[in-house]
Parts: sequence; C-alpha cells; structure tokens
Amino acid sequence: MCGFVAGLCKSSFDRARVRRALDSLAHRGPDGRGEWYSSDSSWFLGHTRLSIIGLNNGQQPIASADSQTQLVVNGEFYGYKEIRAQLCNEGFHFATDSDSEILLHLYARYGINAAQRLRGEFAAMIADPRNNAMIAIRDRFGIKPLFYAIHHGDVLFASEIKALLALGVSAAWDGEAITQEAFMMRPQERTLFAGIYAVPAGCYAIAQKGQVHIYPYWDWTYPIAETLAADKRSEKEVVAGFAQVLDDAVRERLVADVEVASYLSGGIDSCAVLGLAQRHMSRPIRAFTLAFEDALYDESAIAEQQAAFVGANFQRIPVGPRDLADAYSDSVWHAETALVNGHVPAKFLLSRAVRAAGIKVVFTGEGSDELLGGYAPFRRDTLLHHSQGRDAAATKLLMQQMYDSNAATRALFINESPPPPETNAIERRLGWRPSWMDVLSHLGKMTQEFFRDDFAAGPGAQNPYALPLDRLPLASHVFGRDKLNQALYLNSKFQLPNYILTVLGDRMEMAHSIEGRVPFLDTQVAEYAAHIPIDMKIRGIREKYVLREAAKECLIAAVYNREKHPFTTPPAQRDDDPMMQFFADTLASKALDDQPIYNPLKARSLFETWRTAPVDQRIKVEGFMHRIVSTTVMHERFAMAADVR
Repeated sequence: MCGFVAGLCKSSFDRARVRRALDSLAHRGPDGRGEWYSSDSSWFLGHTRLSIIGLNNGQQPIASADSQTQLVVNGEFYGYKEIRAQLCNEGFHFATDSDSEILLHLYARYGINAAQRLRGEFAAMIADPRNNAMIAIRDRFGIKPLFYAIHHGDVLFASEIKALLALGVSAAWDGEAITQEAFMMRPQERTLFAGIYAVPAGCYAIAQKGQVHIYPYWDWTYPIAETLAADKRSEKEVVAGFAQVLDDAVRERLVADVEVASYLSGGIDSCAVLGLAQRHMSRPIRAFTLAFEDALYDESAIAEQQAAFVGANFQRIPVGPRDLADAYSDSVWHAETALVNGHVPAKFLLSRAVRAAGIKVVFTGEGSDELLGGYAPFRRDTLLHHSQGRDAAATKLLMQQMYDSNAATRALFINESPPPPETNAIERRLGWRPSWMDVLSHLGKMTQEFFRDDFAAGPGAQNPYALPLDRLPLASHVFGRDKLNQALYLNSKFQLPNYILTVLGDRMEMAHSIEGRVPFLDTQVAEYAAHIPIDMKIRGIREKYVLREAAKECLIAAVYNREKHPFTTPPAQRDDDPMMQFFADTLASKALDDQPIYNPLKARSLFETWRTAPVDQRIKVEGFMHRIVSTTVMHERFAMAADVR
C-alpha cells in the first residue's frame, strides 16, 4: 500500500507543492518516494511507497518502455503472477518485480478495459499524454481511497484529502454532504469538504481539459428474487462453493515479500480468516487483538482461545480510556470524516501496536457483514420479509430474542420507534424501508435538531434520502430483488465505503503504514455471496449461516455459536473517565464556538444529558456526541473556512 498525488494542469505546477503533498502522505509510504513531471511540469505524478512486493526494485512512478505512459498504484493486485506470465508470452517486458506493473501493460493491451482484469484492493493513476488524459481507477468496493478536485482549472488527484489541501485546494464544509452524512446517506462521490470528490467504488475517472468524467466498470449484482428462489443447489453445495472461493481469496492474500499477520476479534469473520490463513502457513501467524477493561466489550479471551485452536501466535493489545482520549484527535485527522464511535481511535491504536511489532501487512474481516447480513437490522429485515411460513407470534419472539442478546449495542443497532418523516422519501422510491435506514434515521434526525439555525435553513435543508437514492440504478440493481438483498446493496453504496472501509479500514491502518487485506471483499467471494439463498445468509436470527458452516472446522464452538457483536468501545461511565474529560474539554473550548454546523449551547446541554444517561442507553447518545466532537476537531485540525458551502 502506498499514497500518491497526480495533476493535469493548465500550466507549470509548483513542484514544492507536490512535495508538500507527498510529505502529508508519508505515513502511507515510508519506504520510498518518487516523482514524475512532463517536460513543461503541467502534468505530474508523485508516490510514497510502502514496499510489500518487489522490495528492491518496485519504485514508482513506473514508465512504459517508450516512457510515454506513467503509472502510480496504491494497493495490491492478486493473481498478478499469472497475468504477468500471460503478458510476457504476448511480448511485454517487465522492468520491476512489483505487482503494480501489470496494470501498465494491461492498459497498453486492453485500454481502460484493463480494470475488468484487476483483482484486489487498489487505487491507480495512469498518465497518458498521447491521449491527453489522466485515468484514475478505484477498486470494486472502495477499499482504497481516491479523491480529486478541480482547482482553478487544474485537475488534482490524491490518496487523501489532506494531500489535496497541500496542493492548494481550500478547506471548507459541504453543507449538503453534512446533512446526508448525518443519516449515513452521503453519496460515495461526495466528501464533507466542498469541492473535493471521491472516485466511487468500481469506477474509473478520465480527466481531460480541466474536466473529470466518471464511468462505472463494476457493480454489485444480485439475482432477481424468482431466480434465486429457483436455485436447486443443495445446502452442502452452496457451503462448499463459498468455502472454496473464500479459501482462495485468503490464499491469494498471503502473497507478500514481508510477514503477513492478522487482526483478530472474538467474531466469526476475523476468526474464520485467521483459521483459513493458518492452514496455508508453516509458521504461526501473529494475531493481534484489542483488550478493553469493560468485560461486556472485551473479546480478548475468546480471541485467545481461537488463536490457540488454530495454532496462531496471540498478541493482546490493552487499550484503556486514556489511550483512546490521547489518540482521538489524530484518528480524526487521518479519517477525514466525522466519527460515531470510539472504535476509530481504538483501531488507530491497534494499527500502531502492530506496526511497532514490525508488521506491514494484516488480514482484516471487514465486508462479511455487508455480504452475508451480519448486522441486527439485516436480521430484522429477514424476520419481517422472509418469514418462510413463520407466524407473527414466532416472529415477534425471535425479534425479542435478538433484542435481548445485544446488551452492548442494542440501543445503537435496534430501534423500533416510528421513523422521522424524512424517511417517506425512501418508501416512495423503494416501496419499503430497509431497517438499517430506519435505525440511522433516528441518529440523523437527532443530529439535525442540534444544527445551528442558519445551517439548518441553508445548505442542510434538503431531504437526506432523495438525491442519494436517485443517484443509484434502482431499476436495474434493486427492484425485483429480495428485501434482504436490496438492503445489502443499498448499504454497500453508503455505509461500507464511506465509513466501514474508511475509519475501520484503510485510514486507521495506513495511519501507521499498515496494509490491510480484505478477503471477504474479493471479487469472486462477493459475486458468489450475491447468489447465496437468503436462508443461508440468515437463518432465524443466526446471521452468516453459510460462513459458519464453511469455516466450521477452523472455529472453536464459542465462536461458531456466537451472535454478531459489532465492534464498539465501552462508553464512558464516570466523570473522571479520560474520554468523558476529553469530550468535556472539547465542548468547553472556543473550537466548538468557531465551527459553523452545531449549536454550541445545545451541544453543551446534550453533554450533560449523555453524562447522566443510563449506561445501556449511553452508547446511543455517545454516538451523537462523537459526531459533534469529531466535527469540532476536524474544523480545527483542517483549518476549515468559517462559512459552509
């Protein structure tokens, strides 16, 4: 994994700015740096390298043999050896041992259709002066970040927003995006920064003559409900097929010229990945687990048992409230978005500890919940809309069992209150409301109530669901699908790339030069999972049934039988808790008064409500407190403009 910047400019661009931008990305690539400029310096590529494959000769940018095309890549391409061999047979010559170089030759061979042949976690830039174009490509799921801005007619790209700011783009809030973000409905192409955009997952961008045009090359495709219902495969066949594609994805991600370790929780996702990976290894894999002081949130004991079962080397990483408070501001700086939980600084601290142990590459379990319906709202949708002959009384009993078994997070993930009127826009477009949108609508509505009056009446006044849903291909990819698959598809367009893969994925890992590898978001795994029958994703209230069966031999009984518990940190419970003190200090500061989004008086009043709330309800209010506090930190750390645009 690496970081890069790129520019297609009207005239010569200041090279000192390029180098300042690369300085801002040093955490993404501490092992090397490279730059390329056109003869008049109006085109440029810059790269910071984290060396994983081709340690001695993988420097970037990489030039074509005739030096006419230049390439920078952030990420990994899997199956690259086979592609490389095929290209060599066709007469292409390689100058490095890096997996990245295959894209340079695939582009020469297939043009932009090269994107279809890439498998992995990546963002890439190709400078093609012959066609007067720069081409940006982002992986199918949005695992790797890729941003751009048009600044005074110059088109600028970067791996992180802070690098665009270093190139000269101004930092200001995008009011419409903030309202959408409050409901977790921000379109992928939008950021919280006005005038700064993201290349969406599964898309490529062509920059020419001061303009950027976006084109999709892949999308999640779920079968029509009747087609899926007619599936004649046996349960054994479905499980075996899923086990095969997942095992292949894990095996491919073991390819590296450095040690590969694993993050490990007490959940089935990371446990399954660790178990499958260990089968392919002759040495114990180092498995790193966060440990919290609150037993309700601590999974280290069960993770240690799982590591021992598969023969991994268990590494416990203790994290306390003081650690979380001290890491909070830096984690926001790297996330470049608002937070809703303390799990972000926790992941920041985990990655820091892994890097301190000398590790550069880790397996992570993100994506499984989004593929297989792991979260409580997905289970609720299945109970309500895929009853399979179950009567209403039995459904009600299962709903209560699900609620009772989620003591740590039920206030956040299960909400049976009537949704706010804004959600009518969902029903008008879809004919129903996915439960994850219902749950988050309450957080969004609460957020709106704390906006400043001038913000709420201005750019934040739009319906948060209308335009984001209208940007999606509902007719071709949602209508006619099973309700669960509709919910999964829609979630993959908002929460997965904008939050999960950002603040719990790339940004906290790369803050400490750690490459996260995500087997569940392998192309073949995702495409297979889309065609798994509903009752093999969720059976009753047991989520990810097919994964449990596919990985059963790798799992201890406690993990196999365990219900999903989303990764959260313990809520602050005492006035002397360092996180409580950090929140109090931030909300008492001038920085809160300076930010233009939240009403300071209301925010300070809410803090007292949160501080005195029952512990089992505090996590729900705490999520909103995180949003206000992280926004305040962002405004200060990024020196945001006083006005909202």
